[in-house]
Amino acid sequence: MGLPKIRQSESVPEGKLRSRKLLQDITGENISSGLISSTLVVTGPAIIILQAAAAGGFTDQQTISWMFAVYFFGGLFGLVMALLYRIPITGGHSITGVAFLATVTAQFSYPQLIGSYVLSGLIILLIGVSGLFTKIMKWVPKEVIAAMLGGLVTGYVAQLVPAVKAMPLVGGAAVISFFLCSRYLKRFPPVLAAVAVAFIALLLTEKLETAKEIAFFLPSLQMPEFTWIGLLTVALPLAMLILSNDAAPGIGALESSDYDPPIRKIISISGIFSVITSFFGGQSANIAGMMTAICSGPDSGPRSKRYMASIVSGIFILLFGIFAWKIVPFIQSLPQAFVSMLAGFALIGVLHSSIQMGFSENRYRLSAMAAFIVTLSGVSFLHISAPVWGLVFGALLARTIEK
Repeated sequence: MGLPKIRQSESVPEGKLRSRKLLQDITGENISSGLISSTLVVTGPAIIILQAAAAGGFTDQQTISWMFAVYFFGGLFGLVMALLYRIPITGGHSITGVAFLATVTAQFSYPQLIGSYVLSGLIILLIGVSGLFTKIMKWVPKEVIAAMLGGLVTGYVAQLVPAVKAMPLVGGAAVISFFLCSRYLKRFPPVLAAVAVAFIALLLTEKLETAKEIAFFLPSLQMPEFTWIGLLTVALPLAMLILSNDAAPGIGALESSDYDPPIRKIISISGIFSVITSFFGGQSANIAGMMTAICSGPDSGPRSKRYMASIVSGIFILLFGIFAWKIVPFIQSLPQAFVSMLAGFALIGVLHSSIQMGFSENRYRLSAMAAFIVTLSGVSFLHISAPVWGLVFGALLARTIEK
């Protein structure tokens, strides 16, 4: 009785068995979670990339290369990790990293930024290989990092008010849908509802004139320029933001869902992908914290099949990167107030969690407040941006005054 079963299994190639297993693991729940998580990263964060590129005076090709790099390689990261480990490790890029870069792109040349991205990826890789991730996060208190991040994104979220005033119908509909979804549809992300309603209202009330067409071009390697100031003011803070606001929440979400994530490998491979991404003009491709939390949660279906949500998300993000040359002109045609509105909605959750983490306990309130205020001031000194100074002052106060 056993021999026919052995022959039958041997007659089916291993590749076909894996394909069948993948198809059997597809459910409506993990498809839904995958689409929701990917939609979050291709809406607000894409807008912030365009704002940062405009602040740095990037050309159209440099902007499209940035979009292609972070979404193509971010999606590829999620596909590779989910297929390799069969757990919902979801790939993307750092939205907080982009928000930080918007404050420094004007201070560096394009090659210097590329060099800083390369160094940031190498720092993440070295931290992953050495196992220093936990130790570094302990030296800079999480409250200080959270407060610095809160000061960084407050300006974006505050732009919601003048944006709604400038476009009352679109903004009013988006705000109402955000609150209604928060109250009655708790399983559906309120940010996604607000963005969808805002787009519908915009199309119904405004006549959009598509921006100039951009000819297709093949992404090419970008030449980096390495500087000490780039290492200190861009690479180190960017690596810390990725590790603390993407890697740590993503790994925490996996552990809270009873997975056993390979932490060193996740950090190391995030570093490798980030280095590759940097040579095409993007700042990172790494485990995405919020997206991993969505894909690994109970709404993604049976625990053994939730990795398919990361695969669905990865495919969608990867395609978004490939067609960035078509998508960028459409986004550039949107009214500036609408762009500010989307960016504000995209960062509401980041601001809320950052303020909560930074000031919910009494241990480092003075340090967290210093980091928040200095970052919020937006003042740069010695070519070092406000977020870096906020992080430095906050960490020093935490290790001296409030030790």
